Amino acid sequence: MTEILSLIGRDKPLFSEDIAKYDSALCDIISKSRFLILGAAGSIGQAVTKEIFKRNPQKLHVVDISENNMVELVRDLRSSHGYISGDFQTFALDIGSVEYDAFIAADGSFDYVLNLSALKHVRSEKDPFTLMRMINVNIVNTEKTLAQSIAKGVKKYFCVSTDKATNPVNMMGASKRIMEMFLMRRSKEINISTARFANVAFSDGSLLYGFNQRIQKRQPIVAPHDIKRYFVTPGESGELCLLSCIFGENRDIFFPKLSEELHLITFADIAVKYLEHAGYKPYLCASEDEARELAKTLPEQGKWPCLFTVSDTTGEKDFEEFFTDNEILDMVRFDNVGVIKNEPEYHGALLEMFEREIDSMKQSKSWSKPQLVALFQSMLPDFGHKETGKYLDSKM
Repeated sequence: MTEILSLIGRDKPLFSEDIAKYDSALCDIISKSRFLILGAAGSIGQAVTKEIFKRNPQKLHVVDISENNMVELVRDLRSSHGYISGDFQTFALDIGSVEYDAFIAADGSFDYVLNLSALKHVRSEKDPFTLMRMINVNIVNTEKTLAQSIAKGVKKYFCVSTDKATNPVNMMGASKRIMEMFLMRRSKEINISTARFANVAFSDGSLLYGFNQRIQKRQPIVAPHDIKRYFVTPGESGELCLLSCIFGENRDIFFPKLSEELHLITFADIAVKYLEHAGYKPYLCASEDEARELAKTLPEQGKWPCLFTVSDTTGEKDFEEFFTDNEILDMVRFDNVGVIKNEPEYHGALLEMFEREIDSMKQSKSWSKPQLVALFQSMLPDFGHKETGKYLDSKM
């Protein structure tokens, strides 16, 4: 963790005081409880799984669609923490499948269900088909697993959200905001909590993760220099989710407090720190062609070709925020965690309309991105969707 902290410009973990203060209670509760983790093999899912595993849960079943990532999760757990006395099992399942439904029907006896599955990339909204899958994963599957949890008598349901759900400007963030609306509806039947947090540094598929790939493949480093973001480490993402799951009251949304420990930094600045840590000096290029060509020769000279650009792709937010001005906050309970307190406010007819429209589109096997954008705007009147016609897949 120390290495990642230095790369994102920090020298201390964000939630160490809160974890230390509540660790005894965490260990006591977890050791007596049964957990189901969905999306367990993603970056955040692995971090949460490790936090629970090391506190010896009575039962820990983990589900993920990625068989390979699940194998690595198990190897990581065995190599770092060994074994637990409780019932630990992994299942390579698609949450939206009939096989998953059979799995829940056969057991489903859990105290806590944590849903960490998500389509998290803004690039996933570039075409109507991947966008519909985003809706399925982020919204439809959440509603489905919520209903199953209620039917099985689960005590608590946790679902991860995103800072991009606050005043969303892209479909990914808007999908998570709509997901939060569905959570509010179900909060009358089951205790729920969630978390909004910053970018997870070096998580699978992220730009920072790509830095590792570019070095291994001897390719240029490309990053925007005009966008500043907040970052947490994978371990910190697991800690925040765990705190919310165990200690969050019904409808609470946890988020990192903005402080000196959590500050904004550009992707380009992280790229420079990353290259220096790897023993290279960044060499700024003027074009993709120049960067690709210099990647053949510069590394032997202790330099690495970089292309730092202005961001102009669809869905990029100019700044990050974790809450709105009209939300009620508890900034006292935790040292470095804020809590948004919510009433069970939702528009039931609007949620039912959304479900009908999505079902109708899927039944017809025909829909367009403008249709989906219009549907999202009917759900979120202030949704400021930015369409530039440019997407990350068109960049290096």
